[in-house]
Amino acid sequence: MSTTVVICIALLGILLFLLGANVTRIRAVRGTSGETQMPTDPADRLFIAQRAHGNAAEYIPTLIALLIVGSTLTGGWWLDALAVTAVVARGVHAFGLLTAKTMNTHGPVRDAGAIFTYLSGVALGITVLAAL
Repeated sequence: MSTTVVICIALLGILLFLLGANVTRIRAVRGTSGETQMPTDPADRLFIAQRAHGNAAEYIPTLIALLIVGSTLTGGWWLDALAVTAVVARGVHAFGLLTAKTMNTHGPVRDAGAIFTYLSGVALGITVLAAL
């Protein structure tokens, strides 16, 4: 497994934990103010933070698994490039979500992060299959 892939796996894990810590931070502030801990308003900051963390939790583990399996079967610049793309995509997507005014609207940053997450995930899956 290349150093690049290892670093990317670590960064994906760190991102997931930071997004979770952000939810905890907002909940802690709300605990002292009496605000709801289970918001349904798409413009609520806790709701947005929960969705950013939840979305990352949906994709990051699969990306990590594909990177690990891919690294055991093959290597080289292609896998490194996909690993970097996946990290950037997840970071961009999280940034796009956390800076949005509401979950009801999509912006170019959020959408670009989503598109490149899908592309890198599918490409990683194809890479694994092709390496068999």
